[in-house]
Amino acid sequence: MSHISADDVRKVAKLARLNLPEDKIATYTEQLESILGYVSQLEQVDTTGVPETTRAVEVTNVTRKDGVDPTPVREEILNQAPQREGDFFRVPKILAD
Repeated sequence: MSHISADDVRKVAKLARLNLPEDKIATYTEQLESILGYVSQLEQVDTTGVPETTRAVEVTNVTRKDGVDPTPVREEILNQAPQREGDFFRVPKILAD
């Protein structure tokens, strides 16, 4: 496993456009080294035959079947329009020819 240096942390911070205070560089160096050590442990786990996944717990959307349900107040709603044309609202023209 390679070791992370303070210069590596400064370089990554610069690439990520992070303004890290100089007094925190040592702390972040230790933390990144610890994280990479954990990743190294994970790389040693045999995952042969384990299916790929995007999350630990599978999430399924709960949906309902689409359907048309007639509303009993349709005529009442259409009758409230200032102008009506059959089963539609009549509105002023807004686009020029």
